[in-house]
Amino acid sequence: MEELFTQRKDNTLTVAQLTNLIKTMLENSFQNILLKGEISNFKPSSAGHLYFSLKDAEAQISAVMFRGSALGLNFQPKDGTMVQVRGKLSVYAPRGNYQLIITSMEKAGAGNIMEMIEERKRKLAAEGLFDSQRKRQLPFFPQTVGIVTSPNGAALRDILNIRKRRNDKVNIIVFPALVQGDTAAPTIVQMIETANRHKMCDVLIVGRGGGSLEDLLPFSEESVVRAIASSNIPVVSAVGHEIDWALSDFAADRRAPTPSAAAEIVIPEKSMILDNIGFHKNELYNSISTRTRNLRLLLRSFDPENMHTRLLNIEQRFSERFDRAFESMKKSIEELIKDRRHALEHCREILENCNPQTIFDRGYSMVTDETGRIIRDGEKLNSGDQIRIRPAKGEITATVN
Repeated sequence: MEELFTQRKDNTLTVAQLTNLIKTMLENSFQNILLKGEISNFKPSSAGHLYFSLKDAEAQISAVMFRGSALGLNFQPKDGTMVQVRGKLSVYAPRGNYQLIITSMEKAGAGNIMEMIEERKRKLAAEGLFDSQRKRQLPFFPQTVGIVTSPNGAALRDILNIRKRRNDKVNIIVFPALVQGDTAAPTIVQMIETANRHKMCDVLIVGRGGGSLEDLLPFSEESVVRAIASSNIPVVSAVGHEIDWALSDFAADRRAPTPSAAAEIVIPEKSMILDNIGFHKNELYNSISTRTRNLRLLLRSFDPENMHTRLLNIEQRFSERFDRAFESMKKSIEELIKDRRHALEHCREILENCNPQTIFDRGYSMVTDETGRIIRDGEKLNSGDQIRIRPAKGEITATVN
């Protein structure tokens, strides 16, 4: 600064020199600012840039969030919204004013965070990321369990203790990740993707121990939820204590109230498995022994001495059945012949009764004219007509008087 003044004899600076000096000092001194305030005069541009002011009860500062950074927002900024931003100071020389260039922004305050999470939850639910049809069964006996969490946290220690107690045959792979802060979500996503890319485990536990709503926020980040939903490895979400929750719980295949509970769910108890194996082993042994004993008894009945007797018994049963069938068939045929004879006799009687000779033998005669036409009505005959009368025997010719 002294060099600037010595450049001119009268120690006078130009406006540009002073502005550039201020710009250099401010921009070098305030390159990573974390600021909390209320949005005011919000004016988005058609190009996608966001222009607004951040204010509190005593002051305000101009701010801009360029389109590239604004695309990462998970809520719609508006006047009156309390936000927490990260950025750097910049001086706009043509106008001689300074402003905050924001690189990231999120809602501030528990109430606003809950509102943001609920809004995000509705959005992701509408895409079907929380549908029950997407949930998969966890493997009964995973050979390897992956854990995405802080390598220094109590959650990991709890899981390892439970694994040691329940089943030390299950392998554990720790995927170290940050579980708190602005950079936590990308590391969680990276570890989930790494486990899937290399197929390093059979099931994943993603979570951390308890904390404030802000502490658990990374597990409600959209990127983390999408990574869990797209995982080819079944995922158990275990975030915080029993009363805590995160959006990862809805996207995961199973939700556990705590990391310890997740270990209880995922890691089968070896003693119980061994007891079940022993029980089924005994059941199988008893079943095979019973069947073997029955087969041996059955085979004894097929020795040479018993085979002849068995064949005779079989032959005798078939012979008796044949004799009964023969007698039954013979009787049926005799009955059928008898019935047919009765039917023929009945028909013969009917035919005999219908024979004209039989009628003649009872004293009746048949009268015809000369042409042989039967005379049924005597009044139709005239005197002098020739008729023929046929009694039972012979024939009589007569003339009508």
